[in-house]
Amino acid sequence: MNMTSRTLALIAAASAVVSAQPPAAPTPESVGPLRGDEVRGYNVTNSVELGYRLHGVNGNEAGYRSDVNYGNGLRLLGSSLTINSKEGHGKLFDEVLLNTQGLGNDPYQSATFRIRHNRWYRYDLSWRISRYVNPGLTLEPGAHSLNTSRMWQDHDLTLLPESRFQFLMGYSRNSQEGAGLYTQNLFDQHRGDEFPLFANIHRRQREFRLGGQLQYRKLKLILLRGWQRYLEDTPLSLSNGSGLNAADNTTLSRFSTANAYSGDTPFWRAHLLAESGRWLAIGARFTYAGTRRGFAIDESAIGASRLGSAVNRQFFAGGSGTRPVTTANFTISLFPVESVTLTNHTAFHQVRMEGNATLTQVQNGFGGAAIVDFRYLGIRSFINATDALFRPARWLGLRAGYQVSDRRIRSVEAETIGAFNERLPNEQTNRVHSGLFGIRLQPAKPLTFNFDLELGRANRPFLTLSERNYHAFGARGQYKRGSLLLSAAVRTNYNTNSVSLFSHSSRSRNYALDASWSARRGIAFDAGFGKQHLDTLTGIAYFASGDLAAAQSSLYVSNIHSGHATVRFALASRADLCLGYTRVQDTGDGRAQQAAGTGAFPGVQVLPLTFDSPQARVSFRLHPRLRLNFGYQYYRYAEEFSSLRGYRAHTGFTSMLWSF
Repeated sequence: MNMTSRTLALIAAASAVVSAQPPAAPTPESVGPLRGDEVRGYNVTNSVELGYRLHGVNGNEAGYRSDVNYGNGLRLLGSSLTINSKEGHGKLFDEVLLNTQGLGNDPYQSATFRIRHNRWYRYDLSWRISRYVNPGLTLEPGAHSLNTSRMWQDHDLTLLPESRFQFLMGYSRNSQEGAGLYTQNLFDQHRGDEFPLFANIHRRQREFRLGGQLQYRKLKLILLRGWQRYLEDTPLSLSNGSGLNAADNTTLSRFSTANAYSGDTPFWRAHLLAESGRWLAIGARFTYAGTRRGFAIDESAIGASRLGSAVNRQFFAGGSGTRPVTTANFTISLFPVESVTLTNHTAFHQVRMEGNATLTQVQNGFGGAAIVDFRYLGIRSFINATDALFRPARWLGLRAGYQVSDRRIRSVEAETIGAFNERLPNEQTNRVHSGLFGIRLQPAKPLTFNFDLELGRANRPFLTLSERNYHAFGARGQYKRGSLLLSAAVRTNYNTNSVSLFSHSSRSRNYALDASWSARRGIAFDAGFGKQHLDTLTGIAYFASGDLAAAQSSLYVSNIHSGHATVRFALASRADLCLGYTRVQDTGDGRAQQAAGTGAFPGVQVLPLTFDSPQARVSFRLHPRLRLNFGYQYYRYAEEFSSLRGYRAHTGFTSMLWSF
C-alpha cells in the first residue's frame, strides 16, 4: 500500500471518531424559549454564539495546519435563525432558515439559507469555504506544498413548489485560489537538477441549471438542462535559481510559463418515478454530459547545464479532447404480497475519451520533430442485479440476490514523429458474477441481528488491484431499551487476484463497538471502539540503476485502532460539563520501525503512528437567553517511523451564546 492509501485509511478512521464526538466549539446547548417567540403571526427561534479562539503549537506547525488549522482571533462560532408562519399563509414568506458556523476566520466556514413561500417560490443557498494546507511528503528534497482556499456555493430556485408543474433554476460555483510550491527537472531528464517553482493557483468552475418537474397522479418526471464551464490558469515563476542540488553546476537564471486549461460540459438529466397501486414501483434515470477540454503550455527556460554550458530551452504543448459520458439505469420493484419484495436493477455506463496533443521543444536554437500524440479510451459497463426480500415473520427477514456486470475497455495509442507513425489498438473485457445472501433476526423486541454474505468471481480483471476471487462477510447486532443503545459490527473482505508479471491479494477486517446511554438526572455517556486491519501483498517491478527488478513484492500491514468516549453532566441546572477523548493509532504489526529487506523495499512495510485529542467544555446558564462557554482541546500527532511531522497543539475558546 502506498502513502496515499495509508493516509486515506487513517483519515477515514479519524473522521468516524471525530463525527461521533462533538467538537469543542461551537456549543451545542440551546438558549431561549424551546417553542420560540411569536412575532406578528410568525414563530421565531434564534441564537448567536460569538467567541474568541486561541492556540499554541509545538513541533511541526505545517502538520498541525494540515490536520486542524484553527488559529487565533474573534469568530462568529455559530448562529441559527428560524421563522415560520403559524398559519402557513404568510404574505411574503412562510419559512426562513439561516445557519452559520465558523464565520470570521475559521479554516472551515459554512452557511445555509432558505426562504420559502408555500405557493409561489423556494430559494436555497449553500455556502462553504475550506482553507487547506498541505506541506507535502516529508521526503527529500521536500519542496512541494499547498496553501489554498476552496469555496463552494450553490443556489437553487423553485417556482410554484407545491403545484403539479414546477420550474427549476440553479447556479453553482467552485473556486480554488492560493499559493503552491512545485519542482521541475531541468535541463537533463536523468542528470539535471530540481528547481522550485512558485505557483499562483487559480481554478474556477461554474454551472447553470434550468429545468422543470411534472407530477401527475403517481407519475413524476424531472428534466434538467445544464452547462458547466471550467477554467484553470496557474502561472509558475522561479523561486530559487540555484536548484535543490548545490553540488552540481546546473543553474536557472530565467523561467516563464503560461499554462491554460479550459473546457465546457453541457449536460442533460432526466428522472422518472411511477407507481401502480401497491404492487409496482418504477424508477428510471438518464444523464448525458458532453465534455470538451483544451490546454496550452508555453514554457521558456534559460540557464546552464551540469557541464556549465549555456542552455536556452523553449517548450510548447497543446491539444484538445472530448469526453462524452452516458449513464442510464432502470429499476422495477414488485410487491406481490406484504411480506415479499422483488427488485431488478439495470444500469448502463459509457465514457469515451479521445484527443490530440502536440509537443515541440527547441534547445539552443535546434528543435526536434514535433511529436503528435493521439489517445482513445472507451469504457462500457453493463450491470444487472436482482434482489429478493422475504419477511415470513415479524422476527425473521431473508434476502437473496444475484448480480452480473460486464465491462469492456478499448484503447488506441498513436504517435507521430516526423515520418514515423505507430498505432496500437487494444481491447479487453471482464465479467463479474456475484451472489448475495442476508438474514435479519429479532428474537426479542430490543435485540436485532443482521448477517450478510457476498461471493464474487471475475474472469479477467483489468488491474492487479481489481476484484477477482473475493468474498465479503458482515454481521451487526444491536440492543436498544429506553435510552440505552449497544451495538457491535464486524466486516471482512478477502480478495485474491493474479495477472501476468504480478500477483495481488488483500485482506481487510473491520470491527466496531458502540454504546450510548442517558440518565434522567442529566448524565449522558457515549463511547465507541473500532479496529481496521489491512494487509496487502503485491508483486512489483521497477528499474534500479538502469536494470529491471522483477522478482520483488510489497507487503503492507496496518492495524488502525480508534476509540472515543464522551460524558456530559448537567450541574444543578445552571451549568453543563462535557468531557471527551479521542485516540487513533496504527500499530502496524507491532514493530516501531520497518525491517530491512532486499532491493529498494523492506520485507514488511509498517507505518505506526498515534493521534490523541482530549477535550473539555463547560457552559454556564446566566439567563434563559444567555450562556457563557469555555472550551479546551489538545492534539498530539506522532509518527514512530519519522519525527518530522509530529506536533502537539493546545486550542481553546471562550464565547457568549444568546438569543435576542
